[in-house]
Formats: sequence, structure tokens, C-alpha cells
Amino acid sequence: MSAFDGSCDKGSVDKSAVNVRSIDGSATEHPRPPRREFKARGSFVTRCEGCNLPAMNCLCPYKVKADSHAQVWLLTHPLEHFKPTNTGRLISDVITTTRVFTWYRVAPDAELVALLKDPRYAPFLIFPDDQPDYADRVVDIDAVHTAKAEQRIPVFIILDGTWRQARRIFRKSAYLDQLPILPLRTERETRYRLRKPASKAHLCTVEVAIELLRQGEDINAADVLDDYFEVFNDSYSASRFYHKIDPPTAAMQRLLARV
Repeated sequence: MSAFDGSCDKGSVDKSAVNVRSIDGSATEHPRPPRREFKARGSFVTRCEGCNLPAMNCLCPYKVKADSHAQVWLLTHPLEHFKPTNTGRLISDVITTTRVFTWYRVAPDAELVALLKDPRYAPFLIFPDDQPDYADRVVDIDAVHTAKAEQRIPVFIILDGTWRQARRIFRKSAYLDQLPILPLRTERETRYRLRKPASKAHLCTVEVAIELLRQGEDINAADVLDDYFEVFNDSYSASRFYHKIDPPTAAMQRLLARV
């Protein structure tokens, strides 16, 4: 889910406390909090350990890696990590440079804070431009192209949680206060079918990343991620009705052709 979502489903959980890791394997300083036993709808479903989808429509055969000039860094609310309907993990599956950080109000992730100071990167905080108190920080997609021309790596920092959680992350994280804010401007409507959005304009996390990559001219990465999201969306939706997808959809066939 993302700062552009209003709600999310609950998924299965791992009750053990484990270190949250970025995509390069380095552990952050915060453990995931232990969670109570999951007993909500879907808790009895047999899930693939690799993709966490119901095994009848496993996503693993369609995982295709893609390179992009821009990077995506997810600042994820702790409750999002265990939800199988969370779409932020789809970005990590496809875009090789994705980093995932867990947000804690009282102790910011030390690795993220250090990376924000690294001159190789040009970080942009993805957030709506709907409040006057930070209007002076708002930029448009041209700033991303300028960063690329200056041989810097654009970074899209997406707040991964419900809208209320994202607002809290935005307001309670002083280390984000100096970052330029890049609002996503798109006519695209959400295709996400695993929850009912408050508006069709509310995109889920992976849809936000797809649009940003496309606008930043990482077209191949955007196309691969878009197909992967479509397969996830179709597979999870079909599994809710105990339906196995066969034959493969067009998006599945495109991804299989890239393997």
C-alpha cells in the first residue's frame, strides 16, 4: 500500500521477531515487532513461502528482474511487512536496486539517514502537494531529469502504509524535512482489486512506482513491473474464489518470455 491508499487487507504473519533488511541484505537496527496469531479471513490458505500468495496461483515463475536508472526506496510502516496484499514488495521483486526501510518514530533508520546525505543520490519524497506549509519544497518531474543530467541517481522515496500512517510518517520524521517533495501527477486510475479505494485516483504503492519510473523514462523497468503487478492482481483475486488461472494471461506470457 502507499501514501495514496486509504485502507488495506490483513495478511498472514510470522510471529518470530526478525531483523528487517534492505534489498542488499544489510540489516537495519530495528527488529520487527512480534505479532499475535493471525486468525482473520484467509488465515487457513496454503501460501507459497517465496511469494506469500496462495499456492494455487504462485507468483514465483513470473519474477523477472529489471534495471532502472532511478531507484525506489520504501519507508514502510512496521504493520505493512506481514500483509500479503502489500504491493511494495513487488517493487523489490523486480527492481534490483530497491531498498526497504522500516519506519519508527523514535529512532530513524541509521542507514537511510546516511544515504540521504550521500551526494551520489538525488532523493525525492513522494507526497501530495496539498498543504501550504511545504509548498516551497514541491518540485515536478523535470527535477528528476535534471538530476540524471547531473550524473546523480534519482531516488523515489515512497511512504508505504495507509494514508493515515503515511501522514504520520511525513509529519513525524524530521530527517525528511529538507527533501524536495515530488507529487505524482497522473491520469491513471487504480487497477488494484484487493481492496476498495476511496477514489479510483488512489494508487497503491507499486502503481505509484510504475508511474514514477515511466515518467522518469525508465520505460523497460516500468513495463516489467506493470506486468508483474497485473499478474499479482489477477492471481490474488482469482485465489480468493479458489480459481486457478489457466491458461496464462497475456501479462504472464510476456513475463515468461523475458525469463
